[in-house]
Amino acid sequence: MRPLVVGGEALLIELGSAAEVAALHAELLRRREAGELGAVRDLVPAARTVLLDGVRDPAGLGARIARWEVPPLTETQGPLVSVPVRYDGPDLAEAARLWDVAPAEVAGIVGATVFRVAFCGFAPGFGYLTGLPERFHLPRRATPRTAVPAGSLALAGEYAGVYPRSSPGGWQLIGSTDAVLWDPEREPAALFTPGVRVRFTEADG
Repeated sequence: MRPLVVGGEALLIELGSAAEVAALHAELLRRREAGELGAVRDLVPAARTVLLDGVRDPAGLGARIARWEVPPLTETQGPLVSVPVRYDGPDLAEAARLWDVAPAEVAGIVGATVFRVAFCGFAPGFGYLTGLPERFHLPRRATPRTAVPAGSLALAGEYAGVYPRSSPGGWQLIGSTDAVLWDPEREPAALFTPGVRVRFTEADG
């Protein structure tokens, strides 16, 4: 864990893995709720960092955080969202080939995994989900698509994600969902927020 002062009221914590980021983010949320973080406004996790904004004494808080014993997250920690998926993606067969399984087995592999939203970005409502075992990590496509349909379930590297709207993308598309990932009229607007657990269930029909 490496705290870095990056502004008059900002602190960046560098970490070694997505699991460490998730654990620290959860601990920061808990301590902020308990009133231990003062006027910190925002906690923003990323792939290997957590940014704290609105910190009155970034150096002092960074020194304290560096001394924390941060417990790892348990598998059951955090709210759970179930998302029905049709396994009809154009890259389903290629994903199965790389995994050395039949295409019909992909739904079971993905469905048996409880993912966790590590961080958000790329587009409103897009969450980077971790949890897929390393042997099932997939490379990005050699040639990105100019348009990926909204609702596409995609895999790339250690991450899974669902495209909230049509956009270019180079991830492997294995399925689709009708779930609304981003709704400004909803609270919170994003279905996937950092710390939320996600299970993909196979849709009927």
